[in-house]
Formats: sequence, C-alpha cells, structure tokens
Amino acid sequence: MTRQFEYHTLADAEEATKLTTLQEQCFVTAPGEEQVYINWIGQENFRILRQQQQLVGGLAILDMGQWWGGVRVPMSGIASVGIAPEYRGDGAAIALLQHTLKELHSQGVPISVLYPATQRLYRKAGYEQGGNYCFWEVSTDSIEVREQPLPLTPISPINHQDLNHPYSQQAKLIDGYLDRHSAIWQGILRTKNQEPIYGYLMGTAQQPQGYIIFTQERTENGPILSVRDWVMLTPTACQSFWSFLAKHRSQIERVCWKSGAIDSLTLLLPEQTAKVRYQKRWMLRVVDVVQALSARGYPLGIEAELHLEVQDDLLAANNGKFILSVANGRGEVTKGGKGELQLDIKGLATLYTGFFTPTQLQLMGKLATTTTALSAATQIFAGISPTMVDFF
Repeated sequence: MTRQFEYHTLADAEEATKLTTLQEQCFVTAPGEEQVYINWIGQENFRILRQQQQLVGGLAILDMGQWWGGVRVPMSGIASVGIAPEYRGDGAAIALLQHTLKELHSQGVPISVLYPATQRLYRKAGYEQGGNYCFWEVSTDSIEVREQPLPLTPISPINHQDLNHPYSQQAKLIDGYLDRHSAIWQGILRTKNQEPIYGYLMGTAQQPQGYIIFTQERTENGPILSVRDWVMLTPTACQSFWSFLAKHRSQIERVCWKSGAIDSLTLLLPEQTAKVRYQKRWMLRVVDVVQALSARGYPLGIEAELHLEVQDDLLAANNGKFILSVANGRGEVTKGGKGELQLDIKGLATLYTGFFTPTQLQLMGKLATTTTALSAATQIFAGISPTMVDFF
C-alpha cells in the first residue's frame, strides 16, 4: 500500500517538541541535544511529513553558500533527516526529500549539499558524491617544526564574528568550503561535555594571518589535541601552526584536525607521519541547472563552450540541452545546442564539483560524450580536489 504524506513547516512549539523527541530517537542523542540544534537553525527552517495528523519525519534546511571557482554559490544544506521507525521503508524519506527539492527549485536555489547516512536514498533524489571530509592525525613527536615566525595571541572571548573575515579569505580559495551558517559556527565553539575551548590568533589583531581553535582531552589512547577550526593565509602562518602544535609534545601525544584528502599543510612535515584516520564523502545535488552553472566560477584564461544534455527525473526544468559558455572566469548558460555531453543529474553533480574528472566519469559510465566535448569539460571543470571541513 502506498502511503499518502503531507509536507509542512512546523506548526507550533508542541509539534517542534514532537520532532525533537523523534530526532533524539533517530540519531541516538542525549535529551536536550536536538532541541539545541533546532534552536540554532530556527524552527522555521525545518520541514516535516505528516500522515493523518501523525508526525512521520522531518529535516532541516540550512541556507548558506559554498565556494566554487572563487565564487560564492547560494546553497541549501540538508541536515537532520529523520523518519519515525514505524514509517521507514514506506517511501517517507524519499517523499520528504522530493518535496524539499521542489520547494528549493521554486526558490531558485542552485545547489544542495548533505552528508549521507545511506547513499542509496540520496541518489534516488538526485544527489551524488561531491567531495571529501577527512580527519587527519599526527604524533606531536614527529612534527619537528621548531621555528615560529609569528606571535600567537590567545583569543578571549572567542567570537565567530571576529573569525569570519579571515575564514572567508581562506574559504574562497578552496572548492567546497562553506560560507557558514551561524549554526555551524555555534557547533564549532560549543562542546557537549563543556570542555574548555582554546583559541589563538596568528600575527596581529589588525592583520591576522591565521588562527587555531582547539580542545584537549585525555583518552584511553593518551592525551589528544583536537583542532576544531583553523585558518592559514600565509607561509609563515602555516609554519607557526606546526611549531605551536609541536610545543605541546610534553603533554599531548597526538594532534587531529579536519581537512581534505590531500592536505598541503602536511608538506611542511619532515616525514609522512600524518595519516587520514577517517574519511567521508559528502553529496551534492544540482537543483537548478541554469542557476548552478551560471553562478560558479571557472578557471581564468579558459575560453570554451560545452554542449550538455541533462536528464532529471524529478525536476522537469532541468531536462534538456544546454550550452555553457565560459570566459574570463565566469559562465553563461543558454538552452539548446548539440547535446554532445550527455549525463543525468547525478553525473552533473560530480562533474560540477570536479570530484572526478570527465574521463573518469566516462569510464564509469556516468556520461557519454564526444572527444571535443570531453576536452572542453576537462578544461572547464579543472580545479583542486573539493573539500569540506564542516559537518552538518
């Protein structure tokens, strides 16, 4: 039997409480944790499904931005997708996602990003792998960077408004980095067990060259320093970062931090002692083909034209042929053309991020193309490996 679901915003505080209880069950969190998250994001940014006045499930929409080719592209992050156990397997989750995507498309949102608990569900909704989120780890004894060219000054109090400018300077240089939602900043500067959070500014307050935010804890495997956020804008900041961490070696055994699968910071270490301890791939969905391709930046010095043919089973406006013309780092999209590069909306997501090259996507059967279009796509979507350091 196919169930009929109703898609809504939260009606009132009572329904928000029901959603909080449901999410605590779905995500196995302590009482009160989900309510904190709802307060950060705002009740108005949650969407729910009902059936005969019963709460079936819900999700959160985080309106923010993501950097692509040095340009901020408006993006809606999807988080806290939870379905009550008694409704699982009946199509509730895909119905919730499809309703949400149709709403986002009607608002002109170019792209959406999420972290999947299961890829199968989100692929059904048109999402595909877009980039990496990695935890790195290194022993303090192996850092061996001694010279610290910049002074480090404690930040007190730690306020994300003061950090947003240097963070944005770094973010725009890295494909996949977020223009952060306030809820993400609050998560960085809050710990569940109320451990102290330490912050240090590199350089002067007037012209900071970077910062580091971290916690320390004793674990079964020894004391560890966890970097919660970092920004390095200059070579001297990168060297000062490692020198500062090396000075903790008398009490701290290991340092961990978040970065991409290829982290240039590790180039300053004397040996290959830093290791990726955890890796997860986030997923992206092109919500509006024209807006997404027009909004992002492209490599400077490239003048090329790509004729696309896209298939999207959910959002009809994304179907058809499009011409992407790139010049001076920007793109212009018109409908029509030869359709020389053919792919579905999932394949377009991975092409868009550059997570895999067009040649790799062709080898995996994710696109069909001509030699000329393959060459154009390779130039247009060239870039560094897409990375995110924020989990939501």
